[in-house]
Amino acid sequence: MPNLGPVELLIVAVLVAVILVIVIGVVMAARKGNQAPMPMPTPMPTPQGLHELVTGLVRTGRKIEAIKELRRHTGLSLRDAKMTVDGVAMGHDLWSQPAMTRFKPAQPTALPHAGAAGPDLATRVRELKAAGRAEQAVYLVRGETGMGEREAELFVEAL
Repeated sequence: MPNLGPVELLIVAVLVAVILVIVIGVVMAARKGNQAPMPMPTPMPTPQGLHELVTGLVRTGRKIEAIKELRRHTGLSLRDAKMTVDGVAMGHDLWSQPAMTRFKPAQPTALPHAGAAGPDLATRVRELKAAGRAEQAVYLVRGETGMGEREAELFVEAL
């Protein structure tokens, strides 16, 4: 093998570096091409659309799907989504549920109110209280008015 001087060694090192950069580039491009495309984020439906979606699924007995959809569109925890769907199943408005307060639409929408066709809130609270279900009455008041726990307890006690 012939003797290589410093200039020849420098040329060989540059050629090796160029080949290495090309190989790394090809490998990176191949990896990037094999990756699955990023899923598009699901847009949040309108408040009315989300309400119709969740209540429609609940009415048809598909509560698990309603929970999944609610979580997908709002990012709620499993517990909060289940409690919200259970409230909707009991006839309460989706937006009156405590977990939904941070998603409440800025403008009031024409959503049907759970108590609009039946007795008013005070009457329902009195009925629950008379049946010995004061804790559920407090939950009802909190869900429909947005009151804190202490204010709702005072409201129930006052009736």
